[in-house]
Amino acid sequence: MKTDTRLFISHHEGDRITDAAIELFRDVKGRRSIHSPIPIFTSDNWDPFEEGLINVYGILETPAYQEKGRKPLPVLLPYPNLKYAQVCKHKENGRIIEVIQRVVFGNPEDVLRSLGADAGGKINTAYIDRFNLTIRNSLARFIRRGMNSSKDLEMHSHVIDFFQAGIISSNRIIP
Repeated sequence: MKTDTRLFISHHEGDRITDAAIELFRDVKGRRSIHSPIPIFTSDNWDPFEEGLINVYGILETPAYQEKGRKPLPVLLPYPNLKYAQVCKHKENGRIIEVIQRVVFGNPEDVLRSLGADAGGKINTAYIDRFNLTIRNSLARFIRRGMNSSKDLEMHSHVIDFFQAGIISSNRIIP
């Protein structure tokens, strides 16, 4: 989700594994113009997110050979302009006791400056969390099992696309 416009860019249904994250980021990359900058990514403390970003927005580089032992294998490094930040919440007994904000890829000052215009300089996942809650409360297939439940993953995906189109048209982004 693009935070400044609240534009829902892409979604992917699947397990919380690296392959699902890679598919999501490939879709985001395919929808982005070649001339537009790579967006800033924020997430909770989910490890496959970082691995998926490197696989899609990464470069294979081979370290210099030191003339000893085996030649080094290529290493996957993130693009220099890739920005990714995480919000890590530590809980005890169901209560949040600590929130750690960290920048994983990119210069921390650049990331915070980029987020500062709309989020007070804080790394935040509230926009997408709120959107997920809106989807769960608005679509009957997320509320209960029964006649409206999704029996086919493809149809489930189309329903989310249709919901997204309804939000965009109600916000008058599309005339």
